[in-house]
Amino acid sequence: MNSTVTTEWDLGLVALSFAFAVIGSFLALSAATRLRADGGGLDWANVLAVGAALGGVGVWSMHFIGMLALQMDVGSSYSMLETLTSLVAAVLATAGSVAYAARRPESLPRLLVAGFLLGMSVVVMHYLGMFGLKIYGFITWDMALVGASMLIAVVAATAALWLAFNSKTLGHRVAASVVMGIAVCAMHYTGMAAAEFVCTTSQRAAIPQGPGLISTMRLPTLVVGATVLLTLLLSIGQVVQRRRPTKSRRFA
Repeated sequence: MNSTVTTEWDLGLVALSFAFAVIGSFLALSAATRLRADGGGLDWANVLAVGAALGGVGVWSMHFIGMLALQMDVGSSYSMLETLTSLVAAVLATAGSVAYAARRPESLPRLLVAGFLLGMSVVVMHYLGMFGLKIYGFITWDMALVGASMLIAVVAATAALWLAFNSKTLGHRVAASVVMGIAVCAMHYTGMAAAEFVCTTSQRAAIPQGPGLISTMRLPTLVVGATVLLTLLLSIGQVVQRRRPTKSRRFA
């Protein structure tokens, strides 16, 4: 007999998801200040750093921590195939969009195209991640809220790209990071509100199992641990690059 799943939010994880969205945005904006190489081309190390920071930490980690914040009265697990695919898609799509816009950052049409592509890649990542959530049941969708989440994603992505090329000072980057964090969370939680979970078994506590599935009880440690490690690596990389010009001037 079908029954609607009862849900509630873990506010601690909601706050943590927002924190990672802001941190990832700040790291991305910091790396974006060094997208140009000395020869005038793109510095692909920093392009990938922007992709990993915004796509990996700011969007993907925020998304999965936000999903884990949704507490359900049924057993659940995640498919690692969809989970990891969504991570790779988020990082590569962010890096690709930034690289496209960075070639002519003053071009509004180029910025709008890149923002649309980046926003839709976030949408794909979000709903692919939700498809990876497995319960003994199914999800029904409020298509109006799905559409709203898509619009928010495109607007937020376009704003993120504009901020990446126009946040010159530390204060501007901090303020822009908070704005981007709010926008990313708005898209995510609007998309979550569009979903209603329906259980189709009387064994509500049963956890879907099988190859490539991981219980939601183990996933928080993996996601948070991987995010913290990635954040540390990106931070160290930015600090090293920030000191490198100073060292060069000292030798000169």
